Amino acid sequence: MAQLTVAQYDALEHAIRHGTRVAVSRRGNEFIVIPDRLVLRGHRECIEARHPTTGQPLVLWIDEADAIEVVR
Repeated sequence: MAQLTVAQYDALEHAIRHGTRVAVSRRGNEFIVIPDRLVLRGHRECIEARHPTTGQPLVLWIDEADAIEVVR
C-alpha cells in the first residue's frame, strides 16, 4: 500500500481522536493497535501506536502496510 485514500485518512484520524483500534496487515501478520499519532519521519508516513494489552509502543510504516482498517 503506497498511500492511503482520503476515506482511509479520515477513518485513521477518527481512530486517533477517539482511541479506537486499528488493524494493520503487513507481510502476512496482522497488528491490532491503538494509534496515537500519524507522523512524517524522513519523507515516510508512520503510525505511532501502542499495543492494546501491554501498552508497548509500536511504529508502523504506512508504505510497508498491505492493508489498514479501523476496527469498529
